[in-house]
Amino acid sequence: MPTPTLRSQLDKDGFVVLRSILSAAQLATLRDAAARTTALAVAGGWPHVRTVGKQFPPWTWQRGVGIWGVQHLLHPSLPDAPAFAASYFGDELLGVAKELLGPGCGDDQLVLELYNLLVRPSDGGDFELRWHRDDVPATASAVQEEERLREPAWHAQWNLALCDGDESLVVVPGSHARARTQRERTADPFDPHMPDQLVVRLNAGDVVFYNNNILHRGRYDGSRERLSLHGSVGHVAGGKLRARNVLQHAVGSWVNSCDFSSLDDKQRARAEGMRARLVKLGSESGDVGYSLTG
Repeated sequence: MPTPTLRSQLDKDGFVVLRSILSAAQLATLRDAAARTTALAVAGGWPHVRTVGKQFPPWTWQRGVGIWGVQHLLHPSLPDAPAFAASYFGDELLGVAKELLGPGCGDDQLVLELYNLLVRPSDGGDFELRWHRDDVPATASAVQEEERLREPAWHAQWNLALCDGDESLVVVPGSHARARTQRERTADPFDPHMPDQLVVRLNAGDVVFYNNNILHRGRYDGSRERLSLHGSVGHVAGGKLRARNVLQHAVGSWVNSCDFSSLDDKQRARAEGMRARLVKLGSESGDVGYSLTG
């Protein structure tokens, strides 16, 4: 659970791991919901997916093309949205997020962002993501990188494993706070041996929070089951700095229709406030484009 050192660890390393944040009952509920949702998407019953062969949005579902992720877990048309909403707006994740977002951060500073599911490639093959920062293009110069990385993060992003043996996320600790080295800049985009890289190893119920501009990549093993909840929450102070990260995923097209009636009173009030702040962000931001392509 949260400790006074979490924020300092995130600032130093760019990521922090917490073990076993869910009860056995919560884990079972989410794992069942994630399995049903994955099956629905693979069968073509849910078009909001991440397709094998394409790393960044937009994605388009195509028959016969594998998927490596399911988008929009809070969408009102998704059958298991209530289970995912209870986890997204619960204290287990948002309690940590508020601590990581800084002193004094409360529910009234939180902004609803993204909640997706990362899965084993459904075509049975392996799939890898190239080294990247989520909101800094690979073409950025060292000066441009440093300028962007000096900006406050204003977000908390996480991968919450629902299965044991999740070793998909690979990071370079500390790289969120500096420009790439020459070795990193000229490396193969899929370099399996980047200097100082670290494989984040998670078991069911473990979560890693990370700065999305840490240098990182993903490895998807077609032979190993994976169900990981991939989410983020913002801080109102992020404003347009966070808009592109969130609105490029087309959340604004359905968020007003979300049904939070299944949540308890505390979670529902939190959810309604977070949604209202996202809607306000969208109305003020206009066309945000895409952070990265490919």
